[in-house]
Amino acid sequence: MKIDPMAGQPAPLSVLVDVPRLVSAYYTGLPDPERVSEQVAFGTSGHRGSSFQNTFNEHHVLAITQAICEYRAQQGTDGPLFLGIDTHALSVPACATALEVLAANGVDVMLATGDEYTPTPAVSLAILMHNRGRSGGLADGIVITPSHNPPDNGGFKYNPTNGGPAATDVTDWIGQRANALLKGGMQGIKRMPLERALRAGTTHRYDFLSAYVDQLDQVVDLAAIRQAGVRLGVDPLGGAGVHYWGRIAEQYKLDLNVVSEVVDPTFRFMTLDWDGKIRMDPSSPYAMGRLLAMQQDFDLAFACDTDHDRHGIVTPGAGLMLPDHYLAVAIDYLFQHRPHWGADAGVGKTVVSSRLIERVSVRLGRRLDDVPVGFKWFAPGLYDGTLGFGGEESAGAAFLRRDGTVWTTDKDGLIAALLAGEIKARTGRDPDALYRDLTREFGEPVSDRIEAPATPAQKKVLASLSPQQVGSKQLAGEAITAILTRAPGNGAAIGGVKVVTENGWFAARPSGTEDIYKIYAESFKGQDHLRQIVVEAQAMVDAALAAGSAS
Repeated sequence: MKIDPMAGQPAPLSVLVDVPRLVSAYYTGLPDPERVSEQVAFGTSGHRGSSFQNTFNEHHVLAITQAICEYRAQQGTDGPLFLGIDTHALSVPACATALEVLAANGVDVMLATGDEYTPTPAVSLAILMHNRGRSGGLADGIVITPSHNPPDNGGFKYNPTNGGPAATDVTDWIGQRANALLKGGMQGIKRMPLERALRAGTTHRYDFLSAYVDQLDQVVDLAAIRQAGVRLGVDPLGGAGVHYWGRIAEQYKLDLNVVSEVVDPTFRFMTLDWDGKIRMDPSSPYAMGRLLAMQQDFDLAFACDTDHDRHGIVTPGAGLMLPDHYLAVAIDYLFQHRPHWGADAGVGKTVVSSRLIERVSVRLGRRLDDVPVGFKWFAPGLYDGTLGFGGEESAGAAFLRRDGTVWTTDKDGLIAALLAGEIKARTGRDPDALYRDLTREFGEPVSDRIEAPATPAQKKVLASLSPQQVGSKQLAGEAITAILTRAPGNGAAIGGVKVVTENGWFAARPSGTEDIYKIYAESFKGQDHLRQIVVEAQAMVDAALAAGSAS
């Protein structure tokens, strides 16, 4: 992965998005429904794109929203739909477009009080709170966000009645119907003017912020943080939780300093990510320059991405913790400090997350559900309590309330961040010190992730590889013990391949939204072994792609 010379530097004016042009393109751009790149395409969670590339504009939102209306009617979902947005420039116009369609279809919509920005977990929680104890009139939701991605991006996610990201069969149906509407010249889309939609009897207001903050101490031991006097610093990165943190600090009397409440759709306050782009990724040391500057100012500092479903944790001694490192610590801590969690509550990880989590889970005596990439795979288990924790290597996690009941079924960056404060308060040690304990017990992993170009045809080959196509017996000097194309935890296709040895592994899978494939790799034998894994992994994948393309 080639690092841009400007990575980690403050964003120069030349890279800032032209917001008026971006919003104008949202309304004036016309996607070509015959071009695959301009069709609706759901990745691991939602549809994402930019109005500059005709991949996210008004026609996309009209079609997706109409498809959701038809899907929920087909499913008999007739309760309210909770609608939240983040702070990306395209989120407000997309919300207006969606509301015009939802109101015309007679859907009861719950908009945030005062048009407050709404974190993804607050929408998930609202759905679950409404549906608790009900068998009819069930709610679902839409979150308009491209997550941590660049300022010119827009995104659209659907969360059904279990509160989590929609499963693949759901997003496939919605995507196919939306593309049919695009190809049909937008015929069949119901819509009313925004002014009428806002006045419609089906449009209501809901206080997402209070509903979320009022219950937060049921998930994280905030009293312990207060009593221990842990000094916390948080950078909301101009995201949807920007006003949540101040309320949390005030309501629970925490020593929590919000370093900035600036909301700016250009995100000019960011430092550039590894590729020279602005990206609100709290797991990237390049993007987290401002957060890392706070390293010595607080006992712990943290940030969340734009829709606040991902977290980044900074300690005075270690700086920004790698996501897998913090997930392993969180799992080890939670399952020893949540006595009311059921004995059958397992651990959820994705196949590209560290095997350190697997080793911790074995020691804890907890079932491990190793699933494909995508938080949607954790939602059912978090919903019924058969998972105590679900986490993925991209710094997304959620876990149960302290009493063992469901909190959210989507990623929640706020509770993951605040948990670091609880860990410090209850153990007297930083999460990074606890991570060092784990490495002394289980070995120290090193990891890497690389990206390489791939055509749509090559991505299709990679997504459907069989173990026999890998064609190797060894990886980096060790015998291959498993070649997986299905996840061990649930048998679902991982959309690629994972190759495992005693002390290392790699996984390769195509991107859902870009013409690239990704290789994830880990070694418990050091950097030289890791580099060898990566080199051989890329050679194996390239050979398989070449063979698949030729056949």
